[in-house]
Amino acid sequence: MFESVIAWINDALYSYVLIILLVAGGLYFTLRTKVAQFRLLGEQFRVVGEKPSNEGKVSSFQALMVSTASRVGTGNIIGVSTALCLGGFGSVFWMWVIAIVGSASAFIESTLAQIYKKKGENGSYGGPAYYIETALRCRPLAIVFSVLLILTYGVGFNMLASYNLQSTFSSYSFYNTEITPWIIGLILALIVGYCLFGGGKRVLKVTSLLVPVMGIAYILVALVIVVLNITALPSVLARIFADAFDLQAIFGGFGGSCVMYGIKRGLFSNEAGVGSAPNASASADVSHPAKQGLVQVLSVFIDTILVCSATAFMCMCSGIEPTAALSGAPYVQASLHASLGDFGPIFITVAMVLFAFTTLIGNLYYVDKAIAHIMGKIPGKRFNYVYYVIASSLIFLGAGLSADMLWNIADVTMGLMTLINMPVILYLGKYAYRALKDYLKQRKAGKDPVFLAKNIDLPHKVDYWNVEE
Repeated sequence: MFESVIAWINDALYSYVLIILLVAGGLYFTLRTKVAQFRLLGEQFRVVGEKPSNEGKVSSFQALMVSTASRVGTGNIIGVSTALCLGGFGSVFWMWVIAIVGSASAFIESTLAQIYKKKGENGSYGGPAYYIETALRCRPLAIVFSVLLILTYGVGFNMLASYNLQSTFSSYSFYNTEITPWIIGLILALIVGYCLFGGGKRVLKVTSLLVPVMGIAYILVALVIVVLNITALPSVLARIFADAFDLQAIFGGFGGSCVMYGIKRGLFSNEAGVGSAPNASASADVSHPAKQGLVQVLSVFIDTILVCSATAFMCMCSGIEPTAALSGAPYVQASLHASLGDFGPIFITVAMVLFAFTTLIGNLYYVDKAIAHIMGKIPGKRFNYVYYVIASSLIFLGAGLSADMLWNIADVTMGLMTLINMPVILYLGKYAYRALKDYLKQRKAGKDPVFLAKNIDLPHKVDYWNVEE
């Protein structure tokens, strides 16, 4: 009964409400920022390389890596496979659409997170809960958002990441459906727990070095597979666009259409408009809020246009036809095996291990911030120890549960976060537009933009941006 209720809510959210809200909102932000996601692409690359003004502070690049670690994960592999198997090739087009229009939403929410960020002992912090509380003066709504964030990232996404990781081992001879998922889940839970309890600095350091390398290697392998199957590329592209605009198929069964799966899996992957990345954006030490907004646009592009497309094309060009029976890891494994032989499944397993681990750690970073917001302070050691045990236990539990139920739980809680965040940033967006205008005015004058709240007539009291330094 629980699964049925969750599935019903999930279908209602993604069949009607969220599609209208995300696409219409993203298009509105795109128009209001004058297509900033493309117009200011060069500026995005320039800003991401800037160093923080104070040594030891979080740079734009570091904040980008935290949000990208959460974004680039199992959803880029298993999520894309699920969309192809259940929604068809046309779902790729709708992933692109939600990334392109959603990147404008990412700019707005991350710029607002910077404007309304708070001062802390170890630097700045913030996110949707804080701009809801400060600008709207509605702490109850801010707390509801924080609770949903904890449920989405600490429960839904982390359990799903654990399941997705163990499912990539299903193609190996040693895999036993009754035992193997729980063993892999236990190992993963113990490693994450080790890191949470303070003993994992070396593991985190090695992983932070390996993941960018793996990301580049992943894209290169995808390019190799496309080149090996280059004759199939024209027909693949034709099929993407044909399926994306097959109105009869779309409206004949919208709940399982390429539009719905493209938007669901695209949103799961890039999280634009959800309200997660602003929690990382607020920690960056920048001279102007618009800088971090531009950096987060880049994160959405990296996630969907590069990594998700890499998965899609190496699967679609392999010649393996996606079916509901192959949904998830089996389709990716079969596609890589067809193109690269035995090396393919091994490569994807290694990629999944690294991506899943950084996703789990990145997600728990967001959970930490949400808990601190609800409590009004950084929790003590005793509370954290209980939280770490629960977080690790959920990772273990997720490995052995039903994939459909986990996808639905993650989609519903993420959808509810979006239902709060998108209307809020639509209402507060005027301050982000003014910040962008102020930024471009200073850039045109040849300055390194420095932000002051009075320059955009900000009516709210903020911790930063009050005095020219």
